[in-house]
Amino acid sequence: MNPFQSLRDYEEYVYTLQQHFPAIQRSTLVVVQRGKRVAVLQGELTFAQGYRITIRERLSFDTDPVELEFYGYELWHGADKWAWYDAQPHPNDPTLASTYPHHKHIPPHIKRNRIPAPNMSFVRPNLPALIREITELLKE
Repeated sequence: MNPFQSLRDYEEYVYTLQQHFPAIQRSTLVVVQRGKRVAVLQGELTFAQGYRITIRERLSFDTDPVELEFYGYELWHGADKWAWYDAQPHPNDPTLASTYPHHKHIPPHIKRNRIPAPNMSFVRPNLPALIREITELLKE
């Protein structure tokens, strides 16, 4: 369920992520309103050991609650992009049907190697799942 009933709710969530997830060392996330009913979240979350997540979301708040219409999340370690998430439909790939259209690109051949992404959604926040993924890597 989407907990964000207004754009202001979503902004408060984004701008307090570091308080809720101490593994985040730095955030450059910014919510930019792009009209009466659309906003974009963009920026980066930085973690220890060179890990970071670049984030792009397109939000609609035409009706309550705020809806996530599009996202792209890239996971980096230093200069290496080691995974990314998106919801670009691939209807002819039966291996992605369980989480359609949400999926994760992974090595090898990161552009074409896709797996289901059960932790991604258009109706609940995705950032906690991404942050937990990085946090788990930091424990290793």
